[in-house]
Amino acid sequence: MADRSFHIAMYPWFTLGHITPYVHMANKLAERGHKISFFLPAKTQHKVEAFNLHTHLITFIPIIVPHVEGLPLGAETTNDVPFPLHPLIMTAMDLTEPDIEAYLRELKPHFAFYDFTCWLPVLTRRLGIKSVVYCIISSATIGYLLSPARKTLEKGMIGSDLLEPPEGFPSSSIKLRAHEAQALADYGSGLSFVERQLMSLSDCDIIGFKTCREIEGPYGEYIGSQFGKPVIFAGPVVPNPPKIALEKQWEKLLSKFQPKTLIFCAFGSECVLKMDRFQELVLGLELTGLPFLVALKPPMGAETIESALPEGFQERLKGRGILHGGWVPQQQILRHRSVGYFVTHCGSGSLAEAMVSDCQLVLLPQVGDQIINARLMAGDLKIGVEVEKGDEDGVFTKYDVCKAVRTLMDHDNELGNEVRTNHAKWKEFLLKPGLENSYMDDFVMQLHALV
Repeated sequence: MADRSFHIAMYPWFTLGHITPYVHMANKLAERGHKISFFLPAKTQHKVEAFNLHTHLITFIPIIVPHVEGLPLGAETTNDVPFPLHPLIMTAMDLTEPDIEAYLRELKPHFAFYDFTCWLPVLTRRLGIKSVVYCIISSATIGYLLSPARKTLEKGMIGSDLLEPPEGFPSSSIKLRAHEAQALADYGSGLSFVERQLMSLSDCDIIGFKTCREIEGPYGEYIGSQFGKPVIFAGPVVPNPPKIALEKQWEKLLSKFQPKTLIFCAFGSECVLKMDRFQELVLGLELTGLPFLVALKPPMGAETIESALPEGFQERLKGRGILHGGWVPQQQILRHRSVGYFVTHCGSGSLAEAMVSDCQLVLLPQVGDQIINARLMAGDLKIGVEVEKGDEDGVFTKYDVCKAVRTLMDHDNELGNEVRTNHAKWKEFLLKPGLENSYMDDFVMQLHALV
């Protein structure tokens, strides 16, 4: 039985921040001989094909995304629309149910991995397929926000309720500020993210997390007890280091700087800052006195990064500040010898890559689970420094950005030393030979127990 190979269908939330880690998980399962049928939006397929390391076992199946009123024509993923329209992408996914059912009837997989399509477990149960909620969002976030102990479906989600953890939540340093709690509560309106997640977690056969027991074990166990479901940990599922060298243009650019002196600032493929916050961020990086690479989308109201810069900024920083508004090879840049600091929005994929690098983490979360990820990193694990913000309005200044970076630059700073030491320990742990294989083998073994 332990040698039996599975056929697994995957249908992640239509955002590259979820699709890409699902592809990484598909690769880890395919390494062990399992077959993967991967549903994804048709026009998105070309963006992830290069990550498919086992084309004989992983098949991408393009899904035509129905148009929903209120979405731009052709929009498929959250990367195509601003944050307030994300719920309409969920609605579009709902409309794919007939196509997904037809494929599942034809393919007859043993398992279906999903996250936000809350209707999938009812469908798979009818077809004799086991359903696995494979969570990219951290177990700490789900436990804090979505615990049935909050009785959200009966009471609704109110910002003030989220200022404190739910009953029975593991002891931790995770707490929300007023503006964060309100923003998270506001996101849960309509057939909300909250209701969808509660349905997904309540109706599935098993819950899987992309993390280690050593990092988030108590939160995963809490969720299992709250929902009455078995919980399994896949381990860090860090993508393998790229086999190709960093492009010559990037190598030439980064090699100009001394080792461990460059600040790399990147906020993923979706984040668009307000103009004033963008300007405070780059001014804060300037204040550190270190060279920096900023890879961000143009802020709201700007066509390009350059047009959004404070007056005189480019002239002052010729040769020290690099600005880039497009895609960058983040994993390779984090591994480059010149990069010493990483200013991150705390997306789970970025944190996974950063934790196994030598870069010191400066945490500047923006929305959703990024906030609790930051508290986990800065509070529980103490492997990063979070930029201070106003409690009521969430505003930060250039001085707050500079202070966070300098905390890590200063080798006489007690907090900076503690963070550097802890980061080195966790990096060593996560790269320990056999760790990931052990987790993945156990993950597969527990799937075997279901069929």
